[in-house]
Amino acid sequence: MAKSKFVQDLPKIYGWYTGGFIAFMLLMAVFEKMGMNAKTIGILFVGFTILIYAIIGIISRTVDVDAYYLAGRQVPTVFNGMATAADWMSGASFVAMAGGIYFGGYTFMAFLVGWTGGYVLVSSLLAPYLRKFGCYTVPDFVGARYGGNFPRFCAVLVLVLASFTYVTAQINATGTIASRALAVPFEVGVWVGLVSILLCSMLGGMRAVTWTQVAQYIVLIIAYLIPVFWMSWKGGFGIIPHFQLGEEVEKLAKLEAQLGLVANAPDAVKAAGVPAGLSSIARGHSAVPAGHVVAWQYISLAICMMVGTASLPHILMRYFTTPSVTSARRSVGWSLFFIGLLYLSAPMLATLSKIQLLDPSLPTAIIGKKISDVMQIEWVKNWMAVKQVAIADFNKDGILQLNEWFMRDDVVVLATPEVAGLPYVISGLVAAGGMAAAMSTADGLILAMANALSHDVYYKMIDSKASVVKRLMVARVLLVVIGVAAAYISAMRLTGILGAVAWAFDFAMSGLFFPLVLGVWWKRATRSGAIAGMLIGTIVGTAYLIWVGPTFNAATPWKDIHWIFVDNLRFGIPGALASLISMVVVSLVTKPEPKSVQDMIDEVRIPSGKTIIRTA
Repeated sequence: MAKSKFVQDLPKIYGWYTGGFIAFMLLMAVFEKMGMNAKTIGILFVGFTILIYAIIGIISRTVDVDAYYLAGRQVPTVFNGMATAADWMSGASFVAMAGGIYFGGYTFMAFLVGWTGGYVLVSSLLAPYLRKFGCYTVPDFVGARYGGNFPRFCAVLVLVLASFTYVTAQINATGTIASRALAVPFEVGVWVGLVSILLCSMLGGMRAVTWTQVAQYIVLIIAYLIPVFWMSWKGGFGIIPHFQLGEEVEKLAKLEAQLGLVANAPDAVKAAGVPAGLSSIARGHSAVPAGHVVAWQYISLAICMMVGTASLPHILMRYFTTPSVTSARRSVGWSLFFIGLLYLSAPMLATLSKIQLLDPSLPTAIIGKKISDVMQIEWVKNWMAVKQVAIADFNKDGILQLNEWFMRDDVVVLATPEVAGLPYVISGLVAAGGMAAAMSTADGLILAMANALSHDVYYKMIDSKASVVKRLMVARVLLVVIGVAAAYISAMRLTGILGAVAWAFDFAMSGLFFPLVLGVWWKRATRSGAIAGMLIGTIVGTAYLIWVGPTFNAATPWKDIHWIFVDNLRFGIPGALASLISMVVVSLVTKPEPKSVQDMIDEVRIPSGKTIIRTA
């Protein structure tokens, strides 16, 4: 397939874009020196980047079906890797991941292990083979492999359930960022985020989302790395802290031991008037289970995130946009490289940020200081005003103790530049980066849902003779409807960002992983088996989540059976097991698929060559 001039010019285009963004950063730094206030800088940073994304989305508008659903299958491997990384590194990765490590310690590293390890499964088990099918969506593959509309419809149900859960977390992140950067209520911020998301995706579909996501990746990675390098240099750990993480963690452990880690009783925290959802630095360090329980919690969470990664339709769809089957696999490698740049930095950011608060030799330290003085610090006042941090003087001594400082996990990254005393232009940059991360993933998720409903339900099941204009109109209307519904749910703040993302992975793992993998690697898998796997897996996983509750209930009858400890973040384990068992059993007792289907699967397993199925 011949490359268009636009594709050939991509390095030059995004080189100029990166240079322009850096110039904008320097301009904001000059304005700050001249006296521009923090609120204006935050508005300009977020507003400018959103405007650029919207312009890219509008320029990329299309009425071509291939371009709308698959970006014309012309996305080069490196740029598809960047777009996938942006699609992947959501508000959870940018905003909430370091916060989870900050409060919960090494256990939360299981997210990083699982999310990166999942791409090994994507590369080895699915991406090149799904690309060879030449389908538009993941349900399209299910329909082509297993035949008929009912398997396709089951896949759409699982896709919508997982993706909708995921997208509410991203819009939640945009609300959190907008509430601080734009000085608006959280409930208003989610709608600001939604409008921005729709501007990027509505007119151009996958083509617009792809080129917007490349731009968003550039912003988010710059925004994430600059504070890490700056804090490391100021703290004497060198410009690149990754090589000295052991020293940083050792220093932090000594500081925590000196200051004393004290457990917070929930009733005492509630009585002190601490807003719901805020965590003490002491969280996760008291009453920690020992031995095999910790190992199981770590391994089981990593497994859920890994298998969930290989099951998420909006990620798998990105590899449908590459020019060839071979480039799909190469693109996974680039995705992992670009993702690793941020993931390897999250532990550093969490550690360095906490040191800023605890180390008495630093001017930024607040633990051990008078509470009256701490409450006069500008950044503390600002974050308390939006109810993202709180102080509770439990012992009434007027001195801030380690377990008396509370912060919402989701704002650690956003607040870190101010905590570290960096220029406010860095805070504006981080806000823009967080918005880019949340928007890029939300774009991909909403598009995945709208495409599945418009292509797999409307076009494949309802009106197979619909014109191109009508199909794209339906897809765009669905984008708006899904986005509005997600923003409405997000405004309710039913769960934290990281928790909602984990649920999405568990839903995808429960219903889609084995029907997809066995669809490629087990010729004996049948239509009835796939239907059973998708439905039973999803039902069992969802039922398990309802049983244990949105937050794990320690009073469950089997709470002392440590080896079976599976909480609300890991319900994909019983769901996926039920999916596997039901799919294998039903497949073995039903008639094998026709020889033509089995021959097609043999051809699909060759990770090169031409597309074997073309769906229009």
